[in-house]
Amino acid sequence: MKEILKGVWPLFLAIGFLMTGNGLQGTVLGLRAAIEGFDEITIGLVMSAYSGGFLLSSVLAPKLIRNVGHIRVFAAFASIASTTVLLHAVFPIAWVWLGLRFVTGVAMAGLYVVAESWLNDAATNKTRGKTLSLYMVTMYACMALGQSILFISRPDSFLPFIIISIFVSMALVPISLKNLPAPKIAMHKPISLMKLMRSSPLGFFTSLAVGISQGALFGMGAVFCAKIGMSVVQTGTIMAAALISVVPVQFLIGWISDRLDRRWVIAGSALIVTAIAAFASISGRAGFGDMVIIFGLFGAFSLPIYSLAIAHTNDYLEVDEMLTASAKLVFVNGFGAVIGPILVGALMAYISVNAFFAFGAVIHLALVVYALWRMTQRAAVSDDDRGEFVHVAVRATPVAAVTAIEESEERSS
Repeated sequence: MKEILKGVWPLFLAIGFLMTGNGLQGTVLGLRAAIEGFDEITIGLVMSAYSGGFLLSSVLAPKLIRNVGHIRVFAAFASIASTTVLLHAVFPIAWVWLGLRFVTGVAMAGLYVVAESWLNDAATNKTRGKTLSLYMVTMYACMALGQSILFISRPDSFLPFIIISIFVSMALVPISLKNLPAPKIAMHKPISLMKLMRSSPLGFFTSLAVGISQGALFGMGAVFCAKIGMSVVQTGTIMAAALISVVPVQFLIGWISDRLDRRWVIAGSALIVTAIAAFASISGRAGFGDMVIIFGLFGAFSLPIYSLAIAHTNDYLEVDEMLTASAKLVFVNGFGAVIGPILVGALMAYISVNAFFAFGAVIHLALVVYALWRMTQRAAVSDDDRGEFVHVAVRATPVAAVTAIEESEERSS
């Protein structure tokens, strides 16, 4: 641990501040939107705007960094993200929030690109794998930790917005005071989306499906909890369960997928999520404890499917195509995250609040069926040709995906 943190602890501290604030922000905005009387469709549009901004900035931020440098980009985006949080409380108007969420997504993606490229550059061949794992755990743990702030603040006041702004602003301190060498953002062999889809139809579809599911979960999860009568504290606890439960399960799923046909692992994980979501959608108004378990299991088995998609896709690509392909899958996943909240918001508005989990069940069931069908169209990858599973967190940018694949290549060589 000391070897990993030596020299890069400011980055982990900055990431911790960012994820604590950003993890809390999504929940607070969902709850506050319900308090302000926004309908489910409007909330879905507002929440999807974040993913749209995140997606755009993941492309533009590396170019901006190459032009003006990491420190300046980090400082600028941190200031923007800190300001937009406060503006949500000042102007609780739907169309204003939509614009602010888009700008927040742009800023947060830029911050992650800077932090992730720094981590990738600072890690050595010996420490890259452990660094990446620690990064993933830090992201999930701090996003979950952010929910606990709801114990001391209510979304109908200014306090949670001020606290979020403080966390985002504090991320500037360790970065600004530590003299870190500026890393390079490497360019890799391009691969088109059409070639990516032809090379691994299941990997492509899985990234899209999980993006839709994750966008719905984190965009509308707090709204769902509020609609079924959960208190603010209970909602924070439930959302935290979906995040923290994935950490141990992802390592287990990764270990299994390195030993079995990944398509079975994708189908099996999606089937478990389908059963959980279907049960939740037909069981009526479950209690607080039941919701903690349901959200925990849903997140534990749904979120790792994204990493499975990346690993499965890379099994069918040349080594020099893997890095760019992994980055492209981030965009596919991000596109899904844009449309997920919109779709589930419309279903909740026009059908029932229970459509939240019914939607998740349908998405994952479609993934099960497609994975099983693909197994009839192509033989399994041999054990010798199968690459290693890599852990990619839910809010990762293309830089983190590339880092993960580089680590996998180094372990295999």
